Amino acid sequence: MPLVQTAWNRLPAGWNRHGRVATVLAAYAPIAPMVTTKRYDYVPIEAVQEHPLIQNHRELNLTKVEHYKDDILKNGLLEPLVVWEKKSREFFLVGGFHRLAAIRRIRQQHPGFYDRVDVRVVAGELEEIRALNLKLNADRLDARVTEYFDTILFLNNANWSVERIASFLDKSVSWVEDILRYVPGMDPRVRALLHEGKLSWSKARQVCRRALAAPAGQERAAVDAALRDLAGGAKGEPRYVLTPKVAQRRFAQVLQSDPKATFKVTAQDLYSLLALLAGKADAEREQHLARVRETFPSLVD
Repeated sequence: MPLVQTAWNRLPAGWNRHGRVATVLAAYAPIAPMVTTKRYDYVPIEAVQEHPLIQNHRELNLTKVEHYKDDILKNGLLEPLVVWEKKSREFFLVGGFHRLAAIRRIRQQHPGFYDRVDVRVVAGELEEIRALNLKLNADRLDARVTEYFDTILFLNNANWSVERIASFLDKSVSWVEDILRYVPGMDPRVRALLHEGKLSWSKARQVCRRALAAPAGQERAAVDAALRDLAGGAKGEPRYVLTPKVAQRRFAQVLQSDPKATFKVTAQDLYSLLALLAGKADAEREQHLARVRETFPSLVD
């Protein structure tokens, strides 16, 4: 019997099958090109175990578990649990932690219910399964950047290329590169503030840059100073060190004093000038500023 037809037939009696057919079909779409779906199965609930290295990235939300319990009792399990078959008939949960907790609560209140559950059985290496576990959790809109850290470092240590990691997680290469650049040496306080939502990723990178730029042995002091600045609401560097209006006025002054003035410039000089005019606040700002000062001495203070 075709897979989708099998799922269709397992829907609760009297349920409006047409109302959520898109949800059912979506559950059977491919997860990711590097993880193989072996099959869909209907297994004993006791067969689904939890692996110590494949976990939910947040504590269970009991309100969410209760919502799933009521929904599953009313409509059935609409989306199969995702499990990794490490060895034959040895299943470890990869996705669906709240749904599994809801089913266990149902079974406590209604013995005999959900002795077996629909599962999607995936195959892959441990690092791929851990990445999939993260991806399934991170597909939520409220996922924190810190939830990516350990898995990205793990995949990097497993010799995944930056491009492969970015593609798998649907992120940009530069985003992954920043995590690999800053997280290994990140001060624990910065990571804790990030995880608690008290510090943005952009500000965390600023703190990390200050630590990296500090002389050897003074990294912690640099972090202390950066955190004090943030806590005190200290103003950072202005976004624009040179605005188009100011640049136009200063060029006009140059032309007024020397109508035949010329500048010898390179493509890099022009790029640095445009970066400053665009307010590009990055780690290379000082380099851009120095280059513009050298090439256009009257343009910036």
